Amino acid sequence: MRLEIPTRISASPAARRARTTPGLLVTITVALVGLGLVWSVAGLLAVGGRAALVDDVRVVSGPLSVHALDIYRSLSDADATAAAAFLGTGAETSALRTRYLDDVATAGSAIASALRATSSASDPGRASENQLRALSTGLPVYTGLVETARAYDRQQLPLGAAYLREASGLMRDTLLPAAQRLFTLETGRLADAQRSGADFPVLVLIVGLALLLALAGAQVFLTRRTNRLVNPGLAVASAATVVALVWFVVAVGSAVGNVNIGRETGSEQFIRLAEARVVVLQARADESLTLIARGDGAANERHYAEMLNGLIGNDGRTGLLGDAAAAPGADRDQVRRIAGLAARWRTLHADVRALDDSGRYAEAVRLAAGPPSATFEQLDRALDEYADAAGRWFDARADDAAADLAGARVAVLALGLIALAAVVLGTRNRIGEYR
Repeated sequence: MRLEIPTRISASPAARRARTTPGLLVTITVALVGLGLVWSVAGLLAVGGRAALVDDVRVVSGPLSVHALDIYRSLSDADATAAAAFLGTGAETSALRTRYLDDVATAGSAIASALRATSSASDPGRASENQLRALSTGLPVYTGLVETARAYDRQQLPLGAAYLREASGLMRDTLLPAAQRLFTLETGRLADAQRSGADFPVLVLIVGLALLLALAGAQVFLTRRTNRLVNPGLAVASAATVVALVWFVVAVGSAVGNVNIGRETGSEQFIRLAEARVVVLQARADESLTLIARGDGAANERHYAEMLNGLIGNDGRTGLLGDAAAAPGADRDQVRRIAGLAARWRTLHADVRALDDSGRYAEAVRLAAGPPSATFEQLDRALDEYADAAGRWFDARADDAAADLAGARVAVLALGLIALAAVVLGTRNRIGEYR
């Protein structure tokens, strides 16, 4: 008796069903639903990640940068005002005293706010916290030296000027460098968050296009197998996916654009103007300290010249303000007006120095309290107003980016669910026809 060995093993019933039209439809449905879920989840994660970065810019990095600037500016202004107060008399001294106290209070409040924000942040910056603690311990020492200087000055003792120079040395050698490092750290963190938030999620777009191609392929398969030109469910799913993709691309693209515009024309310009304002305030302190030194202020005078050259250059058109004028979206007329005020202040300062160097100290002090002081006030106010406008522009663009991303999240979630439901409904009816 011979045994016949079959040459082919018959396929299992499940495999045979999988190759039939209803079986293929089930496979296609599962594949489309799976791909749709991948696209929806990837889209939500991409939008959520960028929304978190934008929120960090709006709620953490941005405010911390502002606190750092407030500290930097207030300390610089306190140093300049304390020095200027030693040259004034009467009501002007009272006004300068009030301004000095306001600066100290603002710096103290900004340090406390920044410490709270740093400690409560999800990713606290240890370097920033170290700078803040150095500032919080150094500020009372500085104010104590200033008060000692004022006490001696009221007694008309020369020790007052010595203590003021010591206070200014502490400010310039310790407090202002710490404030500058803090400002650099926080603005760097802000820039990193902005760059990360400005990346377009290309992978999500690729997955979405793949889903569209898969839907088109499924429609072609159904047309050939059922001789029906359009499957309503797949048509609705395709339309929902197209709308979702377009909405996603437009919304995320708009958010990316707003973040980039906010960085280039808002925060970066804000930083330039903030640095320019600090330079002006340091130069103002140098101007006063040079006079207070009564012939021994050559170092302060050299520092004044360095600050003005860094602000407008030797030609009056370069330096920090030259960079601000060349920045995208800059208000060049405003920058030119500010540079003109700085150039006028430098000219008036030269007149003050000419009087002091010729031994006419009292006249030099009176002149310094006149046009140079008024020009400095105009310059400081103009820089403050322009920096404030740049900050508001940055805030508005960040808010717009957050709104764009909220819309993208709705598009991915709502239209993604519609597409998935349409796929299931569209293929279920065709599968049911074969039972």
